[in-house]
Amino acid sequence: MKFEQNEKSLLFSETAIPDIFFAEHLPQIPGDYLKIYLYMIFLSKYNKEVKLNDLSKKLSVPLKSIQESIKFLEDNNLIIKKTTGYVMVDLQEKTLHELYSPNLTASAKSVEKTSKNKSRARAIEHINNMYFQGIMGPSWYNDIDLWFTKYGFDEQVMIALFDYCYNRSAMHRNYVKAVAEAWGNHQIKTWTDLENYSQQEDKLLKIKKLIAKKLGKHNGLTQYEEAYIESWVLNYGYDMNIIEIALKRTTLKQNPNFEYINNIIKDWHEHNLKTPEEINSFIEQRTKQAKDVKNLKQSVSKANYEQRKYDNLDFLYANNNFEKGDSNV
Repeated sequence: MKFEQNEKSLLFSETAIPDIFFAEHLPQIPGDYLKIYLYMIFLSKYNKEVKLNDLSKKLSVPLKSIQESIKFLEDNNLIIKKTTGYVMVDLQEKTLHELYSPNLTASAKSVEKTSKNKSRARAIEHINNMYFQGIMGPSWYNDIDLWFTKYGFDEQVMIALFDYCYNRSAMHRNYVKAVAEAWGNHQIKTWTDLENYSQQEDKLLKIKKLIAKKLGKHNGLTQYEEAYIESWVLNYGYDMNIIEIALKRTTLKQNPNFEYINNIIKDWHEHNLKTPEEINSFIEQRTKQAKDVKNLKQSVSKANYEQRKYDNLDFLYANNNFEKGDSNV
């Protein structure tokens, strides 16, 4: 496998890395992948060929990590696959092409000029200084402008978006983009919307932890189990007081699962039950109905038994009479 650069020679022995790499790509590259990428740049300078096994031994990185890193770098347009190996992407040329492509918005200065108001420009400047130390990559300006337009975020929400990701040490584009999309899907546009959403998320998290504790799931809940809980809370509007009634019902069943609990809660929702009092009354009514049906079945069974017993006696009598009649012949 061979690494090379696009017809670019260096006059000195240093291995050059453009600043755009640090601003745009460094935050999202895992540690071992970064190590491998830097060594690839070094090899490409001399058009060196290397086998994956040799690369693994040289860098003391497992072969599987080498293979995963190559896929990651290729997916993120840092390297391009060729028949003979890989070409290192010229990041400066790539960024320049993206910035001045007619399908994209303009760079940092033009974004500020075309902002709808000075407040938006100040928000962008705040994000740059607060979370990027004043050296925010050019493509971030395009992303911010897009999110303003696509999701309708106001300036406070946009700043909160970066603050949220920054506090979680996740200032890489894919993560910020995912959070922006999630907020957009929840129709968060204003600071009030965000506060309500945050309160709802906190409430949901507490309920998930409490349910996991009550069910003895010490390793946490699965993604599908969490989806059930989110449906109960967000779609049905049920709180822990109601959910706990359903959890107690699991004692009636061996090895209950979340689907069983969900069927109980879904049934309550379909009957438009909204309070613990309504649900307890509904349960009592169903229990009484089940008891009445059981008693009715027992009564019917007893009546059928008595009827069969009577019929059998008539049959015996008939047979006895017949036998007696025979004896008189």
